[in-house]
Amino acid sequence: MTGEMQAKIKRLKEQNDVCILAHSYMSEDVTEVADFVGDSYALAVKAKSAPQSTVIMCGVRFMAETVKILSPQKRVILSHPQAGCPMAEQMDADLIREVKKKYPEYAVVAYINTTAELKTVADCCVTSSSAVKICRALPEKNILFIPDINLGTYVKNQVPEKNFKLLSGGCPTHARIEKGDLIQAKKLHPQALVLVHPECRPEVTDGADYVGSTSGIMEFAKKSEAKEFIIGTENSIVQHLKFACPDKKFYELSKDLVCHNMKLTTLPDVYACLKGEGGEEIILDEDTRVKAAKCIERMIELGG
Repeated sequence: MTGEMQAKIKRLKEQNDVCILAHSYMSEDVTEVADFVGDSYALAVKAKSAPQSTVIMCGVRFMAETVKILSPQKRVILSHPQAGCPMAEQMDADLIREVKKKYPEYAVVAYINTTAELKTVADCCVTSSSAVKICRALPEKNILFIPDINLGTYVKNQVPEKNFKLLSGGCPTHARIEKGDLIQAKKLHPQALVLVHPECRPEVTDGADYVGSTSGIMEFAKKSEAKEFIIGTENSIVQHLKFACPDKKFYELSKDLVCHNMKLTTLPDVYACLKGEGGEEIILDEDTRVKAAKCIERMIELGG
């Protein structure tokens, strides 16, 4: 039974000095056993201050890498070895080095949803919630924003005083949503406010009542006096909000807003990690870790 396995997980993590981190896109049964739940950067920061010597990341590979970058002394386990991120893996450092040769006056701003390798060639890192603030604060006038063209377009529109160059990358889960999906969802739920992630296409974000990070979407819905919401990010957020706000109604913008990599991690996977029978330890060479940490440190400096 789910409850029995959750109880075993909670006992084992105490016995083995393990901190469990769960991204918000994990299912409810996994988030219930986590020490911290949130977006990738918030989880990495929590891991840094957590007293446990071992961290299990219930998310995807770049998230576990970010934890290791900020907490090199800790043992970091990715809950499912095949849980990658298509967006994070779309570009490599060699490609960006070649682009930088063409545009040497441009500062490279990397979305945190990038590999450790790609972070080594970035001047600054950003999250979806801090991207606008940090791009405004950067002293550089010219910005090469990687890898998400949709988030980059959103930031570009919010920061017109800067010059942006964007590459054709992005989150396939959010990018598959089209204006027709939004029109259909509004038709089905005309009283609902539309809350979407900036990784969605401009034709979708332009029709939203609120655009923000996953955490921002959840906070908006919880605090709003409205009673109905169409959620335009990974559909697990609809589930979490239904638990958190049973007096409100939440609807998926599309049934296709599902991240298959996030869905790889199950409660039995977490249990297997704690028994030493699953997961994958994240190992980064020190040169890569130190170089990748620099863009994160600049993000903290500029955006908190």
